[in-house]
Amino acid sequence: MHSKEARALRILAEYLEPKSRLEAEGVEDTIVFFGSARTPQGSTWYEASRALAFRLTQWSKGLDPAAQRRFVVCTGGGPGIMEAANRGASEAHGRNVGLTIALPREEAVNRHVTRELSFHFHYFFMRKFWLAYMAKAVIVFPGGYGTLDELFEILTLVQTKRMTKHMPIVLFGTEYWREVINFDALVRHGTINAADVDLMHRTDSVDDAYEWLIHQLAEQALGKPGAML
Repeated sequence: MHSKEARALRILAEYLEPKSRLEAEGVEDTIVFFGSARTPQGSTWYEASRALAFRLTQWSKGLDPAAQRRFVVCTGGGPGIMEAANRGASEAHGRNVGLTIALPREEAVNRHVTRELSFHFHYFFMRKFWLAYMAKAVIVFPGGYGTLDELFEILTLVQTKRMTKHMPIVLFGTEYWREVINFDALVRHGTINAADVDLMHRTDSVDDAYEWLIHQLAEQALGKPGAML
């Protein structure tokens, strides 16, 4: 199974295993939190991620009780922002998903991920497939290379319309994102359109992020269960 020839089987397993378990747990779709694994507990961004996940989980649990689990909090399963979001969802007594990845320096899945919804991947592209495929909204907190990779993956899918579903994207931490990525410079140099900047909602407020997201989800996704690109 570890041979080059068996690679196709390993990739297929990283598609079929999550699919089987997510279906068994009745998870229809997710709200994905991205952000740095290095964000310390108790910091402003950590507590914002925790609070937002808590409120979104409470809201999703208040939807039609006869329906499958909708808008389940999902993260990369590690520490920092990811732990904060899983923790907030758990504190709201909600199921939540963690999709960890094999790294040279292993990071254990955080203890707040629902055990039956904890997945471990070898292939980054299969992990990113499940992050994007199930998502009905994405919240991006400050982070490094991995977070930037995840953000631009989603933006590329939305911009090129390879992702056909409506995808609300929140950039949390306006000063951080203003300093780290100069989207206006991309427009000025003609490498993106001005409208592409509006693919994201920027905020520093948990209240604002929450209200904007539930409005988007209620209007665009509530009557459209199920994962789709």
